[in-house]
Amino acid sequence: MIDESFQWRKEYAVHDLTESSLPKWVFEVGALYLHGYDKEGHKIFWFKVKLHTKDTKTQHEKKKLVAFWLERYARREHGKPLTVVFDMAETGLSNMDLDFVRYIIGCFKVYYPNYLSKIVIFELPWIMNAAFKIVKSWLGPDAVGFLKTVNKNDIQEYISAEYLPSHMGGTDTFKYHYPPLVDDDFQTPLCENGPITSEDETESKEEIDVDNKENPDSNEEQGSSSKKITLTDQIPKPEEADKVDSKAKNAKKALTTFKGLLLHISPAEELHFGSKETGEKKCLIVLTNVAKNTVAFKVRTTAPDKYRVKPSNSSCEPGTSLDIVVSLHGGCTASLQDRFLIMAAEMDQCSGTGTQELAQFWKEVPRNKVMEHRLRCHVIESSKPSTLSINEHAFNVPAKTSEDLHFQLTQVLHSNKRLQEQIDRCVWLQHLTMALVLLLVANACFYMFCTQGR
Repeated sequence: MIDESFQWRKEYAVHDLTESSLPKWVFEVGALYLHGYDKEGHKIFWFKVKLHTKDTKTQHEKKKLVAFWLERYARREHGKPLTVVFDMAETGLSNMDLDFVRYIIGCFKVYYPNYLSKIVIFELPWIMNAAFKIVKSWLGPDAVGFLKTVNKNDIQEYISAEYLPSHMGGTDTFKYHYPPLVDDDFQTPLCENGPITSEDETESKEEIDVDNKENPDSNEEQGSSSKKITLTDQIPKPEEADKVDSKAKNAKKALTTFKGLLLHISPAEELHFGSKETGEKKCLIVLTNVAKNTVAFKVRTTAPDKYRVKPSNSSCEPGTSLDIVVSLHGGCTASLQDRFLIMAAEMDQCSGTGTQELAQFWKEVPRNKVMEHRLRCHVIESSKPSTLSINEHAFNVPAKTSEDLHFQLTQVLHSNKRLQEQIDRCVWLQHLTMALVLLLVANACFYMFCTQGR
């Protein structure tokens, strides 16, 4: 299997597959693309069968397109499974290509094992029932359970309406078009006390105006100057402790770190939010600049209406750390389908870091110079039985104590980390000073030795 995989990657030049290496028409057709998530949080790989026509002359390019999408996804998500949806609405025999279907299934079985979550077949025409019995045989007896044949009435058992098009009974208004290349539909969230991101500024103004109407007190905050955020900004005063929700359940995960070329990002993979019962509404992302120059960054999400990010577009000086607070807006709750994208690029020494300078920088920076890292959302379910809440009230024990302790512990850990960085710098300066002193002493001794020799 390994030898077969290497041969396939060589035949299709998988490692070198890029958007520019494929003919433009394969993207324009729109038969294959990634978009949305199922109810388990798995990315959906769409195959619009009605847009596919069997043609031996173009088959190789179409197979390379499948390899392009799978390889692109594998490099970004590192083992996270995919859900494949065969949308067979309005299809006929001219669209049916068993060789191509077999190739797609073979990619998951041989070249990307463990990447297949399930195959959802929407509105299979009765005339093709015999053909899909053959497809089942390709999957093997152990994998037949991955195959789900659905229609408009039961597809929402696997995919929620927000990621289903209207002909499937969903509410997703997404329309495929190319260019640009379809990505994960990351958008800029509304920020709190942070600059609005560059290219999305006009799109975000309307959302900000609506948010200001709902929260009049935030108008004054929007006018204040943006600052780098530290965790201490989020610590409530003792008399306001009951009013301010400062929970951060992801404190346990904060020690896991993704080490990129420009930024170290903590947590590495998941942001932990609470369910309606647990109620944790805030998470912390810590960025550490490991580059030689200032690094500009911006945060995007697949659910911009649900989250507020502070700051969502800013910069980080060399050798410093910066805290980003991600909070749920209003009564919204996190879901497994939500994703965050952190984009970072190194700036020139002469570049400014104001709002306008950052906006211009993101317009001009080449795509291959941008570091990207994705974070998933994890929802923490309540593990407390109802009887415990009664006992807590009986003994007058605050229900938020453990979460507050976790939050304070995270504060101490990050403060400790910054102190350690400062100590390391001081030690380095001491070593440098000692070396210079020794060098001066050596020069003085050498000079005295030379004068005595005369």
